[in-house]
Amino acid sequence: MEMPTNRFLRALRAGQTQIGLWVGLADANAAELLAGCGFDWLLLDGEHAPNDPRSVLSQLRALAPYPVSPIVRPVQGDVALIKQYLDLGAQTLLIPMVDTAEQAALMVRAMLYPPQGLRGLGAALARASRWNQVEGYLDQANQQMCLLVQAETVQAMANLAAIAAVPGVDGVFFGPADLSASMGHRGRPGHPEVQRALLDGIATVRAAGKAAGILSADPAQAQSYLDAGASFVAVGVDTSLLVKAATALAGQFKPAGPNAAPARSSHSPY
Repeated sequence: MEMPTNRFLRALRAGQTQIGLWVGLADANAAELLAGCGFDWLLLDGEHAPNDPRSVLSQLRALAPYPVSPIVRPVQGDVALIKQYLDLGAQTLLIPMVDTAEQAALMVRAMLYPPQGLRGLGAALARASRWNQVEGYLDQANQQMCLLVQAETVQAMANLAAIAAVPGVDGVFFGPADLSASMGHRGRPGHPEVQRALLDGIATVRAAGKAAGILSADPAQAQSYLDAGASFVAVGVDTSLLVKAATALAGQFKPAGPNAAPARSSHSPY
């Protein structure tokens, strides 16, 4: 059995723009439905969505037959948790709240087998190696791992050049919602100061030769990030898409009144 190729990593290294969607419904059927919609990648969120290793495993299996790349976001940058998700078969991880180059370097080591890293060896129990049926898995795995770190605080932005320069960090993803709160503009990711910091951040990451990523459900804003050089951009969130479509459908048949559902904000789970 051959080692699965990390298509997302290969595309990033080739300079190809990758358009994605945030997936928070934590359901294999929903993930598989979205897998056929034409996105390059789907983010399985374990930070703010009710995912755990079991639910992520079922979604990885649901996505496997489709030409879409899964990215998994753990709840935190924990070495043991990273090992577990890699053993499940995830090859690309997005680690939230990375504020320093030292944190980023530890995450790199967590992604790799020794001697380059400290990922524990348990391939006989791992879906990633197809339970030792992938020939030479231990020798090939490191080359297929993709690490994305998330910059979403004032501290991270101050350390951005150093974070992006860490060998083994393949990309930096910006979180406008958390960054706006950290900058004193909570709930206003579109604030000019926040937007200026994001665009400057994209330029800094690109100057380091790394890929920059971001999420925006606003088409014009998403395009502005692409124009600025972001190469992996999520352009929507599954839960928001469902709420918006369902609310619009109900509104076609139910007149507005005292019992109408209130308008909802569209804050994204950065």
